[in-house]
Amino acid sequence: MSATLPMLQSTVGAAQADPPVFRFALNTSTIRGQKKTLPEIVEMAAEVGYDGIEPWIRELEAYRDSGGDLEELRRRIEANGLEVISAIGFPHWCVDDANERKKGLEQAKRDMALVRSIGGDKIAAPPVGATDAPLPLDALAERFAALAEVGRNEGVQPQLELWGHSQTLHLLGEVLYVACESKVEDAAILPDVFHLYKGGSGFHGLHLLAGTAVHLFHINDYPADPPRERIRDGDRVFPGDGVAPLEEILRTLATVGFRGFLSLELFNADYWKREAVDVCREGLEKTRRVVERAMSGE
Repeated sequence: MSATLPMLQSTVGAAQADPPVFRFALNTSTIRGQKKTLPEIVEMAAEVGYDGIEPWIRELEAYRDSGGDLEELRRRIEANGLEVISAIGFPHWCVDDANERKKGLEQAKRDMALVRSIGGDKIAAPPVGATDAPLPLDALAERFAALAEVGRNEGVQPQLELWGHSQTLHLLGEVLYVACESKVEDAAILPDVFHLYKGGSGFHGLHLLAGTAVHLFHINDYPADPPRERIRDGDRVFPGDGVAPLEEILRTLATVGFRGFLSLELFNADYWKREAVDVCREGLEKTRRVVERAMSGE
């Protein structure tokens, strides 16, 4: 084990003085195809051993609209010892059209209220609606500041998310620039292994991050084929089953002070054909295994 990295409490069995380097969460897209209800997902994630969940706004809306009680869901999440680490929504907060952007901020407010109702205080902020052409970064910084102001009023923090398939905010440097120039004091970003690869940034720039500015990191892996230009979300695989330099990535994250959640986010249709609990368990086991190798320096 490197002398510069704290030990993973969850992988060494006995209690340690140092806290765990990372915690583990389930992004609900990983088992979307099995069409489990949110209460079922909560119970399953807790049974398998996750520390948190990351639902999608559309799932919360569907649960509420079908008669589900969000307050009861919050109690169930807490009773199972889980945290709502974030949620995935798609308001058009960064588009050029001012009217559409206004509607996007209104949608963001509603999305944040849903997240807050189940005990969460963070939400992803990808460049949805602005993927076809690059937008000026200074304008994006102003728009992110406006989104962050909505978040302050609602008690939910937006996390600026990099999207590798987008023409807007597909590079880590762009995301860092927008977050910095937004002048939002607690600006946070949301990186993703797949999107860093797909967008062409790679992973060398991660050492420039402050761990306190990253609350969660989407963990996944990708195969060597198809190549980067043609790879899609559905090609993601379990951590350790692909060619991503995950151990290097995780060591870098630990070195810069990241102590947040690794959220398993997959969209693999083959996994959706399997029993959901088996996918959840295998995903967590393989993520832990990669983390353990990274921290032990193997």
